[in-house]
Amino acid sequence: MGGILVMMKNEVKPGVTTKELDLFAERKIIECGGGPSFKLPVAQGGGGFLATSCISINDEVVHGVPSDRQVKEGDLVTLDIGMVYKGYHTDTAVTVAVGEVAPEMRRMMRVCKKALKYAIKKGRAGNTFSDIGNTVERYVESQGFHVIYDLCGHGIGKTLHEDPQILNYGRRHKGPMIKEGMVFCPEPMITNGNPEIVVDKNGLTYRIKDGSWAAHFEHTVAVFPDGAHILTKSDDIEVAGEDDGDGENGQ
Repeated sequence: MGGILVMMKNEVKPGVTTKELDLFAERKIIECGGGPSFKLPVAQGGGGFLATSCISINDEVVHGVPSDRQVKEGDLVTLDIGMVYKGYHTDTAVTVAVGEVAPEMRRMMRVCKKALKYAIKKGRAGNTFSDIGNTVERYVESQGFHVIYDLCGHGIGKTLHEDPQILNYGRRHKGPMIKEGMVFCPEPMITNGNPEIVVDKNGLTYRIKDGSWAAHFEHTVAVFPDGAHILTKSDDIEVAGEDDGDGENGQ
């Protein structure tokens, strides 16, 4: 699954449409024997979405609907895809900079990616899901950005979206306990502006109300005795062991 996201990421360039990116992702998912989780009806465990992927640009946080919209130089593009394979779902996302983008936007991407690293490190048995949210929020805020309070990660398995909700904020040691064998999707979503969001006129896409931009990274992880292992691992969006110089304030 992570490999498909990397191939999709490599297709992002000025002039490509979000619909073309979506069709590329669907073709690759089917070629490897899977099915598009997002398009599968909710009653069948899927997302009930209009397309294989959610492709969100700039001030759009999640659930961007693929269309004839062309990607432009300087955009931030978030690719979010889900796949069902042998009855089980995975879900992963990455934000891509198209060519030259403002330094602050590139830094926001690094912070969001590193927040995911910290979230995964907290995903070990004995911690709580609120420990994950607390770690993400403290690190993101320490870097001058804000988490999106009204959106969250989720459990995953035989259906795409399962309990518990995994907030990107919270108090330590509160909420459900993390246990071995759990599979879930931490997904930091952050912005450089006010974190209030609104629903677009299409009724699906969430965007930042004040027009600020957003970044979003996500992995599917499973909890083993030695901690959370990434199931959607790929070299291009790997987070474990990475250090980009932003500090360790999330620990």
